[in-house]
Amino acid sequence: MPERRNRFLHLFAAWYASGTLLLLGIALWLYLMGEYARIPLPATLSLLMLVATLLSVTREDHSRLAAYLVLICGYLLIAVELPRQSGLPSLWVGLPPILTLLLLPLGPAMLLNVALTPIWLALLSNGQLDRDMLLGYLTLVVLAALVPWEQVRQHALLRATDPLDPECAAVGRETLRERLANETERAALLGQPLAVILIHLPQLEMADEQFGSRARQALLDSLCQAVASQCRDYDTLGREGPADFWLILPDTTESGALLVRQRIEQVLEQANLMETGQLEARLRLCQPRLGESRQRFEQRLQVASQSLADG
Repeated sequence: MPERRNRFLHLFAAWYASGTLLLLGIALWLYLMGEYARIPLPATLSLLMLVATLLSVTREDHSRLAAYLVLICGYLLIAVELPRQSGLPSLWVGLPPILTLLLLPLGPAMLLNVALTPIWLALLSNGQLDRDMLLGYLTLVVLAALVPWEQVRQHALLRATDPLDPECAAVGRETLRERLANETERAALLGQPLAVILIHLPQLEMADEQFGSRARQALLDSLCQAVASQCRDYDTLGREGPADFWLILPDTTESGALLVRQRIEQVLEQANLMETGQLEARLRLCQPRLGESRQRFEQRLQVASQSLADG
């Protein structure tokens, strides 16, 4: 999911850069055509588009601000050019709702499109309300919203069925609990050992507050890579909380689990990140006791995770 979001951010940055070049091209064309009075608007908007491009490239948390700057540029350009169109001006009125739906989430985009309906229709019909134009505009808004609405529905379905955590390569909390319950019952039924290594990242919250989401993502990725390098294919790393992880080791004795813990600690000690320095992690080993129920073992793991987070 983070890689996919980065790809989208880079794609939007490329679109913003293309819009900057387009506005500069419009300004140059107006200069060549001798329309000097119309040059300041596209020239000024190209500077805003350049700022939006730089914001989207340099800071991920400024992507929404960049989208609003691009939206303002589009609105101003359409508002100025719309009354000047003599042939098929209704084609221009379809640009604002589509541009809004491309740049903003579905809810704010629909609210903004409906709120600006009188303005665009007034610019198009010189202040006179045209019923057919109104119905056409609202129909376009509703139909254009079907695509992002379906995307939102598909993403929600994917999040509900995806076993992985949305931020890292560990499984989510529900999947973790399900696999822990299965492994606990299987170990009790077959008389096999079971071990769970609790991991807490004390730097995670600090990294997010001081250095941003990229430092947070780097911590999560480093932890998952370190654990994956020392685990078997059927071991399960799951995210219990924002900074708490459980590593389920089926058919693993206490000595084997201690060896895995030692190897993970060694790998984590060698991980140095640019913002936070050496990666810090607290680890603790837990095993089910003889005759202990699954519910009681999960409660004990929760208590141990909390104590590990408290230091």
